[in-house]
Amino acid sequence: MFCYQCQETAKGEGCTIRGVCGKTPEVAGLQDLLIYAVKGVSKLSVNLRDKGVELPVVNKFIIDSLFMTITNANFDADRFVSKIKESYDIRALLISKLESVGGDVPRDCDMIIWREDSYEEMCVKAKSIGVLSTDNEDIRSLKELIVYGVKGMAAYAEHAYNLGFEDPLINEFIQRALVETTKTNVSAEDLTAMVLECGTYGVKAMSLLDKANTTKYGNPEITEVKLGVGSRPAILISGHDLRDLEELLEQTKDSGVDIYTHGEMLPAHSYPAFKKYSNLIGNYGGSWWRQVSEFESFNGVVLFTTNCIVPPSSKSTYSDRVYTTGTSGFTGFKHIEDRVDNQPKDFSQLIEHAKSCSAPTEIESGKIIGGFAHAQVIALADKVVDAVKLGLIKKFVVMAGCDGRMKSREYYTEFAQKLSNDSVILTAGCAKYRYNKLALGDIAGIPRVLDAGQCNDSYSLVVIALKLKEVFNLDDINDLPIEYNIAWYEQKAVIVLLALLSLGVKNIKLGPTLPAFLSPNVATILINNFGISGISTVDEDIKAMGV
Repeated sequence: MFCYQCQETAKGEGCTIRGVCGKTPEVAGLQDLLIYAVKGVSKLSVNLRDKGVELPVVNKFIIDSLFMTITNANFDADRFVSKIKESYDIRALLISKLESVGGDVPRDCDMIIWREDSYEEMCVKAKSIGVLSTDNEDIRSLKELIVYGVKGMAAYAEHAYNLGFEDPLINEFIQRALVETTKTNVSAEDLTAMVLECGTYGVKAMSLLDKANTTKYGNPEITEVKLGVGSRPAILISGHDLRDLEELLEQTKDSGVDIYTHGEMLPAHSYPAFKKYSNLIGNYGGSWWRQVSEFESFNGVVLFTTNCIVPPSSKSTYSDRVYTTGTSGFTGFKHIEDRVDNQPKDFSQLIEHAKSCSAPTEIESGKIIGGFAHAQVIALADKVVDAVKLGLIKKFVVMAGCDGRMKSREYYTEFAQKLSNDSVILTAGCAKYRYNKLALGDIAGIPRVLDAGQCNDSYSLVVIALKLKEVFNLDDINDLPIEYNIAWYEQKAVIVLLALLSLGVKNIKLGPTLPAFLSPNVATILINNFGISGISTVDEDIKAMGV
């Protein structure tokens, strides 16, 4: 195997024996095969689009397949084999449609794994079509940057789709971008342009999801979330999918079973639509990587709606209490099937299971505040602007992105602690768990940590920045008193970074390490054109940023 798509890749170079995430070589190979098949399907779909025909089933297949392969989303080999074989039917449908409209069926479109292939044959083929099959390291770097960007974009598009929102232009771009990565004669210049275009569509995808979430559930409001526990049996819901949470809350409201959020589900408490559920008790635990110990003490059932799965340890006793749904999966975890005809998922198995479990063991108490998405912050704009004009707020520091297991990530906690008292942190994503429970106080009633929500809500931070640019009558977003110190882990953070670059944001610090998939030459392009740099020591970075 060879995989270097996440920040924690082995030795900062690439996982070759087993994924640091827990991914086996077999699953890594199957993911490579699925991406290979998706590229072939995309080539056919783009040709069909040129004839004015779009197939929704193809769009959904591509979005789901990309999402399945992001870090920590799915470890279930059987699910990947099934998805790969589904690509055969999708390919056959596309060829049939192309032939019926007189379209060109590209004969070089052999990016398919045959239904008759055995598991062993698939694994053999995987070795020849993975990341390293592209020899030129700069071309390989740019192609992988595009692939990881569209993987992140697909995750956000999938959440929006589940709420009934879709943008055909996003689907078209994803497929066109994937086709670009299949070309053997493509130039570095053309791929670099595609990388920036990927960022532009990343903004569109995050905007679409923001519209879907706020249309369905209302604009997030400033909300205090309980960190303690109740006395009833419970279900802990993790991941990012708000529709799964809604359906689970609806099905448990009179069951005697409480619901707690975990990880990136924390921001759900700020949406008005969820506040009517008295059995939505609070948030349990912290960042995704702490789950092995936190799931033990939770005692109840756990539901993964998306990525952020950590394989249980050999000593874990909670595995039989964990369920997956959607694109997530892990061998041995029970899986809740997808919706049929847009009807709610059936969570009755989880609910009955939860009733037989003990109540959660309390691991912390108190409250945590959130709900500072763009609508709420813009509502406070006058108060924020006054604080800036009075010199009470000197700098905003965007500390969005991902958390991770490396000890080096303690940097972000120390950074937040050492910031001057006239600095305000703007955050989104699970990176916030490094500092959102610190007693950092407020400035004129404005909390010094403004949490916009999930990783996709980094879009809110862009909207806030653009609004401040307008209020202060500035020509360039980089003239704002805003510094960017972003942590990354997986591919959704990649699309957030590309989105910021497409908006012209410069001088972003990215850590705790720069991506292994950036070749030296590609890294130089980003450094020279956008001022991207890695982190140093906390004291040096604070001094350089003037915060």
